[in-house]
Amino acid sequence: MVLGSMAPRRRWLLLGLAALAVVALIAAGAVVITRLTGDNKPGGTPVGGSPTPSPVGTPTPSPSGPPPGADITGPLNLLLVGVDTRVSVPGWEPHSDAVLVLHVPKGLDRAYLFSLPRDLLVDIPAFPKAGYKGGKTKLTHAMSFGSRVPGKPKQPSTAQGYELLRATVSGYTGLRIDAGAVLTFNGFDRLVDTLGGVDIYVDQRVESLHRRPDGKYRESAPGGYKGPQQVYEKGERHLNGWQALDYARQRYITGGDYARQRHQQQLIRAMTRKILDEGLAKQPERVDQVVSALGDTLVYVGGRKIVDIAYALSGLPGNRFTLVGLPGSGVGKGSAYRGEQLTAEGRKFLTELRAGRADAYLAAHPKLVVKN
Repeated sequence: MVLGSMAPRRRWLLLGLAALAVVALIAAGAVVITRLTGDNKPGGTPVGGSPTPSPVGTPTPSPSGPPPGADITGPLNLLLVGVDTRVSVPGWEPHSDAVLVLHVPKGLDRAYLFSLPRDLLVDIPAFPKAGYKGGKTKLTHAMSFGSRVPGKPKQPSTAQGYELLRATVSGYTGLRIDAGAVLTFNGFDRLVDTLGGVDIYVDQRVESLHRRPDGKYRESAPGGYKGPQQVYEKGERHLNGWQALDYARQRYITGGDYARQRHQQQLIRAMTRKILDEGLAKQPERVDQVVSALGDTLVYVGGRKIVDIAYALSGLPGNRFTLVGLPGSGVGKGSAYRGEQLTAEGRKFLTELRAGRADAYLAAHPKLVVKN
């Protein structure tokens, strides 16, 4: 799935966030990605495949015959993307500010959600459709490079950009991506509000760079912003749409972008839990209502319909949903910063995940498991 922007309603999800970019997944049933990051206000077809992006709405399954998605047994790998699209800027190319992968092993009885740093140095393959020759650079640029439509410089394609991002993530992780969602900036808070807000444990004090306590944007000023700031104090909190998006997009905090990735994952899990608690994934008409509320802020890409994925994941136990934080470090010489790289411990997790040994590896490396 590919996610973009969001707006308002009550509790949900256990699967996935794109802070920022995310993003979101109507999990345990329906997968939705959301845009959880982006510093400004609010604007496919898998590589090597033939499916075209599915419409956002999903039909109600027929009362006769097996439910949709009953034949899906796993493993499943879902790519959740939160994109930075600035509709006020003509021709603005989408950047993937939040990139999350949800891996559900065969049997669909557990799931692992991990983030890849937006500045991760990766090999981006050549993509003739966009005129891109390939190269090694930051992951966030894959969506941008892939979105370029020759002859239409001011009409970038988010779905096309997802194709290149999908190929890049698959090449780096070694995982086959079965479906994906891209959510834009407005879509995320809209999704959270439609669910009625979300309950989350704020694990550190976070001051908002972008919002005032009343939700309005802070005024721009030389070197940043000015005026009162929204503050998220440590502890159990109930956040509405704009608060959830704002909290998950802050990276100028203790822990930097890695802390932001953790907060995005926690938000997705909280949303998923709400969906599971309400049994939303088993209510096709409810899934359709939520997804339809997103409108064109959500782009879904995959071979199966959203409702199929939702039914397939509807039995996923809430206590078998593991958030994994992959440690990394900066790459460069002196002050010449080039990007991020995962540590050997983080890269080894991907190897063990592919081999079906994730639980044993996490038991031996408990610090990789994101709590709360």
